Amino acid sequence: MQQVKPSASVVVSQAARKLKAEGKDIIDLGIGEPDFNTPENIIEAAHRAALAGQTRYTAMAGTAELKQAISDKFHRDNNLTYSPDQVFVSNGAKQVIFSAMLATLNPGDEVLLCAPYFGCYRDTVLAVGGIPITLPCHEQDGFRLTPETLRAAITDSTRWVLLNLPSNPAGAVYNKAQLQDLGQVLLEHPNVLLLSDEIYEHIIFDNQQFISTARALPHLADRILTVNGVSKAYAMTGWRIGYCGGPQELIDVMIKVQAQVSSAPCSIAQAAATEALTGSQKTVTQFREAFERRRDLVVAEIKKIEGLNLRKPGGAFYAYIDCGDLIGSKTEAGKVIETDTDLAAYLLNDAGVASVPGSAYDMSPYIRLSTANSDENLKLGLAKIATAVARLQS
Repeated sequence: MQQVKPSASVVVSQAARKLKAEGKDIIDLGIGEPDFNTPENIIEAAHRAALAGQTRYTAMAGTAELKQAISDKFHRDNNLTYSPDQVFVSNGAKQVIFSAMLATLNPGDEVLLCAPYFGCYRDTVLAVGGIPITLPCHEQDGFRLTPETLRAAITDSTRWVLLNLPSNPAGAVYNKAQLQDLGQVLLEHPNVLLLSDEIYEHIIFDNQQFISTARALPHLADRILTVNGVSKAYAMTGWRIGYCGGPQELIDVMIKVQAQVSSAPCSIAQAAATEALTGSQKTVTQFREAFERRRDLVVAEIKKIEGLNLRKPGGAFYAYIDCGDLIGSKTEAGKVIETDTDLAAYLLNDAGVASVPGSAYDMSPYIRLSTANSDENLKLGLAKIATAVARLQS
């Protein structure tokens, strides 16, 4: 556990809150959380469930109603067939991933991570005794894993490959052909499992069509765990409901893990998630449209700032900004910006804008901004960044 680091975005947001408490004007563009309220129909469903007495333990892998709703969602949105017995519900997608790793990894087993990646992946692997292996996914490749990189990285110790699409932090999106190319490599290695984190599936832009990894690779279905949740698409981060569909044998072991770690998720939150998946999907579309508009706003404003470069994200709600041109510059106080961590600290303390350094995602020099904020805050935050960057001496 000494190898495990606190969440970088949480650390940044805590620092931002501390400065706010001291009376400083801070715009927090670090935390990856929708700024929308949970839709009313979902809240009302939770209220009804509480009044109806649904306040007791549920089945360990989730209520029958929610598991059926998830099974139906997979079929409706992804053209995937997971029976309710192949569905697992947990306290957020993070715990789904933790349960999968704890259920399958022996000490020394390797897990391949596509950098830049969500830092939780690395720390989860470390926490259960596995070895995280970084696979660099370069900007010129759209921050996507290439078959060549995957083939070169797999060893006899490889147990999992973790994909995230659209990805946090870079917004990388894969099409069917790109996923199938990766699948061809995995066919050569029958002992390697594939976890596809699809939590941002509904936040995808430019009229692109999302395709689930398991849909693109049906011949590998017995090795794929499809992870999702209600936090991002339905603005339900605090409700803590994540879920997955996968091979029955794996799901059964993950249930055993959850039984000893936390038991089943909150019964009322499960009722809310059931309504999210079965009720009106109007707000999902509205949220996506807002996130795309904000993406466009941020891309346009970053383009005006000399020294920062942003590849247009294809999905999710982040901007992963190349700040390499600013490394080596000096602040007015004479401090050298040696790393992206230094730049993030400078922007927080001098500009009053919280961002996350690319080192947290195992790819530097970048900074990540969350675009899940109001247009007003984004415009003001980017204006502050522009002013602060202009003050740096090359």
